[in-house]
Amino acid sequence: MEPIESSFEIQILHQEGECLVVLKPGGLLTQAPPGIESMESLVRRYFRQENNVPITDSVYVGMPHRLDRPASGVMLFGQTKKTTRKLAQQFEKRTVKKTYWALIEGRPEEDGGAWSDHMRKIPGQPQSEIVSPDASDAQEARLVCQVIASDTHISLLEIQLETGRTHQIRLQTSSRGMPIVGDAQYGSGLEFGPATVDQRKRWIALHARSLDFWHPQLHRPVIVTADLPECWRQFPTEIPLARLCQERRGENPKLS
Repeated sequence: MEPIESSFEIQILHQEGECLVVLKPGGLLTQAPPGIESMESLVRRYFRQENNVPITDSVYVGMPHRLDRPASGVMLFGQTKKTTRKLAQQFEKRTVKKTYWALIEGRPEEDGGAWSDHMRKIPGQPQSEIVSPDASDAQEARLVCQVIASDTHISLLEIQLETGRTHQIRLQTSSRGMPIVGDAQYGSGLEFGPATVDQRKRWIALHARSLDFWHPQLHRPVIVTADLPECWRQFPTEIPLARLCQERRGENPKLS
């Protein structure tokens, strides 16, 4: 069963062969039970309409990776099990280059560097925590970040994930006293994104900026870059987000 109505329109960033790259909005689940809107249900509807598949027939949607509900940005889907398996193997082997942009409260002591922590998901809670390396279920979390720009209270980070732990970026920034703007779950006191009564639909200032992967059918690299959503540009900061977005575009000729 699919949602009867949709409040979102799918935004295609790139489509070749059996690989589809779309822009995920903040506040939308990556995957959900039947009848609840999600990126999975939007893509399934798109595949069904594109291929004229009857509503009674099943449609495969492969998800080789995930994005947190309040985050926005680039998401990759496979249209067959074979292609999805090959894409998932790239994520497992960490050969996919994932770049994120984040607005954080404060500024790191250094303009760039590698962060390494050990973390784990808190049992029974939708949250993670920093732990000692010898703690039960501890997993190493690594990323490399660079300060792109900052004003008096806010900094824009460019982040490349080396591991993909649950809420990794959100936890590693907040544990250093610099929560992501709008992320009340990890200590932010600032509002961000479209106003909504439903806390579950809130955005945070975390955006999957680009994805660099190997196309398993075309046998060549694909780089897809997603512009910042409008709510980023409306956030009150002296950081020139629109200009920086243009200056630091990815290399994909269809999007640059």
